[in-house]
Amino acid sequence: MKHITQHYINGTFTDSIGQEKFELLSPSTNEVIGSVVLGNEEDTRRAIAAAKQAFQSYSQSTKEERAAYLQRFHDAIMARQDDHVEAFVTEYGGPIQMAQFLVKASADAILSAKESLLNMAFTEKVGEAEVSRNPIGVAAHITPWNANIIYFCNKTATALAAGCTVVTKPSEMSAIQTQVIMECVHAAGLPAGLINMVNGRGDVVGVELSQNPDIAKISFTGSTAVGKSIAALSAQTMKRVTLELGGKSAHIVLDDADLNKAVPFILATGFLNSGQACIAGTRILVPASRQNEITTALKQAIDQIKVGMPHENDTAIGPMISQKQYQRVQDYIQKGIDEGAKVIAGGAGHPDGLEAGNFVKPTIFVDVTNQMTIAREEIFGPVLCVIPYKTDDEAIAIANDSPYGLAGYVSSENRQRAKHIADQLDTGMVSINTFVHTPFAPFGGTRQSGLGRENGMYGIGAYLEYKTIA
Repeated sequence: MKHITQHYINGTFTDSIGQEKFELLSPSTNEVIGSVVLGNEEDTRRAIAAAKQAFQSYSQSTKEERAAYLQRFHDAIMARQDDHVEAFVTEYGGPIQMAQFLVKASADAILSAKESLLNMAFTEKVGEAEVSRNPIGVAAHITPWNANIIYFCNKTATALAAGCTVVTKPSEMSAIQTQVIMECVHAAGLPAGLINMVNGRGDVVGVELSQNPDIAKISFTGSTAVGKSIAALSAQTMKRVTLELGGKSAHIVLDDADLNKAVPFILATGFLNSGQACIAGTRILVPASRQNEITTALKQAIDQIKVGMPHENDTAIGPMISQKQYQRVQDYIQKGIDEGAKVIAGGAGHPDGLEAGNFVKPTIFVDVTNQMTIAREEIFGPVLCVIPYKTDDEAIAIANDSPYGLAGYVSSENRQRAKHIADQLDTGMVSINTFVHTPFAPFGGTRQSGLGRENGMYGIGAYLEYKTIA
């Protein structure tokens, strides 16, 4: 049982002024595994003040000094690999293999920020003028519960690389994971005030970060609805804003696809992180001429996917984060049925033997049109919709007919043809035939999937302002 009562402010673990307590429940059993004391506006202002004070000197640091701090941050995170994995599996319920991937990816994100920093030029001559790029100020980060460590590390590393100091509000449902991260930050021995963290609710701590005039930049990952509210509040003080929001990504299976390769790719990306992933490919666009063949192959393959306790090495899909999220997924499954879609795998209710936790049956719908609710809205669970198309142009049109534009996927044996399709998808990223982690490449979405980009030099650039001296 873990009871967390402190925030991390100005280089020390600090008792919370706010005293609201939030219970932490195991997604696998719904048993209480701990609690966290939630901060209030005063806790948040203290963290902002510490970051503002630290920014005065840190903003003048050299690239080499910042790179050294990033290396120490990386090394401290890697020194607790097993603890990060255990916290993720226990608190979030993610499968252990996903946890191991995320820890490694988080460390890679820090190193990519370090390498990008060392390769960046911060001044250049433009005609008779000198143009410099300077750290924007104190950055606020609001991170979600579905991949806590990678969002924390990526946002923090790019901000530090730019010369900014940070105040983070993680999800209160990730408090145990965050505690391990902050112990790593403390062990890294970075200057006080560079990295600060306040546990708390979005409508308290998040609102204060969004409207406080001493915050110059907000980076938020989460739902589109919350992102819009943050952008509106931030506009009052003209904060710079990066938003990485929801998705309803299409996976286009071309008629030349090898199903021995395509089906595993479809399920891996569709059920990524137990389906609780913004980049999950949940709309499966298949050629009408091969629809029966592909749906049969998907149904057979899904029977081999294990839904189970996240600590078990062969588990592919763990529980949803909470009972609320479980019910959200159930409501969407029922909505799909009510609107005329047909379930060919999975469906409503818990898998047998897993009734105590928030486990969902991995579900595939057919007879889906792109106007149905389950094809328009982000479900954030292991639910896929199969939608037929007749021509490549129709597939592209269906894929782009969405309020979202975060990711996309293409399966084909013809790379040139697949690339032609990918070029026409209105999304921030497209993966062809395989999913590759690309920490140096820009990540973000179009339309209601967000604003701005993260990762590498693109992420660092979002924390810099231009100055011209002539």
